[in-house]
Amino acid sequence: MEPNEKQTSQDVQSQWDTKAAFWDQLMGTDGNRFHRELVSPVVERLLSLRPGERVLDVACGTGILARRMAALGADVTAVDYSQGMLERAQAHEQLRGNPVVYRQVDVTDEAALAALGEAAFSAVTCSMALMDIPGLEGLFRGVVRVLKPGGRFVFATAHPAFNSNNPVFGAEMADIDGQLVTTHFLKVAAYLDLPPALAMGAREEPNPHTYFHRPLSALLTPAFAAGLVLDALEEPGFEPDQEQAARPLSWYSLPQIPPVLAGRMQLTGGRQTRGN
Repeated sequence: MEPNEKQTSQDVQSQWDTKAAFWDQLMGTDGNRFHRELVSPVVERLLSLRPGERVLDVACGTGILARRMAALGADVTAVDYSQGMLERAQAHEQLRGNPVVYRQVDVTDEAALAALGEAAFSAVTCSMALMDIPGLEGLFRGVVRVLKPGGRFVFATAHPAFNSNNPVFGAEMADIDGQLVTTHFLKVAAYLDLPPALAMGAREEPNPHTYFHRPLSALLTPAFAAGLVLDALEEPGFEPDQEQAARPLSWYSLPQIPPVLAGRMQLTGGRQTRGN
């Protein structure tokens, strides 16, 4: 890893340490509405978890997905580079399943991930974190090394085409055939080349954090190069909700635009190793 990349990783770690308490309060034990309605269902569907499987949850945050997978019968190891987030995750009571094993790991470090166990996991998950990670090459190479033959990698991330560094929410009213009709929209001015940018993940956060925008090609190419192949892709959006649609500057008013991209990847026939 180049020194400037390491510094970026340390900066991002500090950003999340600073707002770990806020994020934990926001998400609670089972996640906020965004997580419960959009993220969790699609991740569980793509994962198709079987009891007894060993799973690695990468960039686990406050442990919502890790605890859920443990409750479903998995043997879960969860890693994050933010000690503050890990402390919040460990503070949550786990009522069902085997205790989650938490470790502080820089997920951009291939060797650190591989040290968790070569070919040791049936599945690896990464839920709503790829856009927060400064480099993906080492992550995907590490994922390939820890997966068992036939293993899968399931991810959910902010949709790079819509929910990235520069979308603008808007609404306009027009008189159509004698009726006032309000149309909600999302304006996106750039997609292919956007630099990392500080932004808020939620209202009233104590500090912003860095978003790393990647168009689809930049998001998926490092995974393909590492030896993964995409075999499922979903784009969940909110169902129409008249009450919530009254909040025009929100995803609730845009049921036709997905804020989340989720997918499942499998190992290709030839497992790659470090240096290949």
